[in-house]
Amino acid sequence: QVRVVESGGGLVQPGGSLRLSCIASGFTFISYTMGWYRQAPGKQRELVAVIDSSDTTTYADSVKGRFTISRDIAKKNTVYLQMSGLKPEDTAVYYCNLVIGRNTYWGQGTQVSVSS
Repeated sequence: QVRVVESGGGLVQPGGSLRLSCIASGFTFISYTMGWYRQAPGKQRELVAVIDSSDTTTYADSVKGRFTISRDIAKKNTVYLQMSGLKPEDTAVYYCNLVIGRNTYWGQGTQVSVSS
């Protein structure tokens, strides 16, 4: 059974940093994409950043230069989202996403709150 588990959310002041982690398990495919999405209250879920099996990355314009997605060198099923220069508008529930072919798996989400 495929599982996706996020961790690392919390409350941080504007300008601060956080690192989110996502561990996916229960699969053995070589080609897959993992990424981060977020959903703020009253808004639709939106893409934040994704990374594929070739380590090609894609970012939302709103986070470029501030967020970095990366894959653990040893544990290819683990990805991180390093967030810096956080703004109040980054406040949302952040979800990790795993795509294998036509199948998509989601984690339960982790809350990130940016406030003074």
